[in-house]
Amino acid sequence: MPDLDERARLLLNALIERYIADGQPVGSRTLSSAAGLALSPATVRNVMSDLEEMGLIASPHTSAGRVPTARGYRLFVDTILTAKQDAAQSQAQSELQEGGGSPPLLAALPPGEPRRVLVNAAQLLSSLSQFVGVVMVPHRSSVFRRIEFLRLSEKRLLLIIVAPDGDVQNRVLFTGVDYSASQLQETANYLNAHFSGLTLEQVRARLRREAERLRAEISALMAVAVQTGADALNQAHETVVIAGERNLLSVSDFSSDMRQLRRAFDLFEQKTQLIRLLDASSQAEGVRIFIGGESANAQAEALQALSLVSAPYEVDGEVVGTLGVIGPTRMPYERVIQIVDITSRLVGNALSLPQE
Repeated sequence: MPDLDERARLLLNALIERYIADGQPVGSRTLSSAAGLALSPATVRNVMSDLEEMGLIASPHTSAGRVPTARGYRLFVDTILTAKQDAAQSQAQSELQEGGGSPPLLAALPPGEPRRVLVNAAQLLSSLSQFVGVVMVPHRSSVFRRIEFLRLSEKRLLLIIVAPDGDVQNRVLFTGVDYSASQLQETANYLNAHFSGLTLEQVRARLRREAERLRAEISALMAVAVQTGADALNQAHETVVIAGERNLLSVSDFSSDMRQLRRAFDLFEQKTQLIRLLDASSQAEGVRIFIGGESANAQAEALQALSLVSAPYEVDGEVVGTLGVIGPTRMPYERVIQIVDITSRLVGNALSLPQE
């Protein structure tokens, strides 16, 4: 990023804040008064020309005004906002209290309701930012309480996996061996007696060590059942909670470009690119921001018009997930940064409460 002098920084700051506020290209005369500097419009035009050469602002079409680029937003976010975060944090904390985001909504939820905490967190992020709230759900270990087999026909079985919380997943297995009812019962009894309460990953490791003591056909069935069970439990687990997608309908940046809006909704529906971004954010400390398509993981066209402000959240000192706000690149970053930061702390506190 270029090293700007104080005057150029102040003008870039003022231009971005003005553009965020009203969404219109900013001219030199408007910028001269908005920045609070005793500069002539001609001087401001010269500075704006320098900023444009640096790739920090651009002139849309034939307009005399300028708008920030993703590069300009990045410089704005990384450096100019630092001095404002204390004041913005006080405002965001007040809004969280007024909006119900204080402990009554999150941290004081009855223990044993983590799903409700995460759903409320996504809704809170959306309502305060007026954009889209996203929360990555902590990875659920594939622990099983009971496994059963039901013979459907020759070489065709129904695998039934019961999780500790009572969740039941069924999968049809096609086997190379026609197992008898007694063999199926023997296999289920062995798994339930020796491995109930373990993760299916742990069961798989122990089965490798015990394979020699088991009959070959029973060992093979156990291996297939464990792999299929792990896949079933992982697929049943929703990886990300999204709230407020409809808020984008009222954002002028999208309402005038239905193609961009459709791409954004495809992003929320398919989730793959979104999960990659959230995964990357979980490796960072504190708030992380992706602007447009600047991330190496953000190659989807929909992300070119979007920004993600995200932060990891911890349970008992360990990072278990990420949450954030998705909106247009023209978003009030200083406010959204603090909303995301505070919400991540509230979620961590709520999920760290003792479970009943």
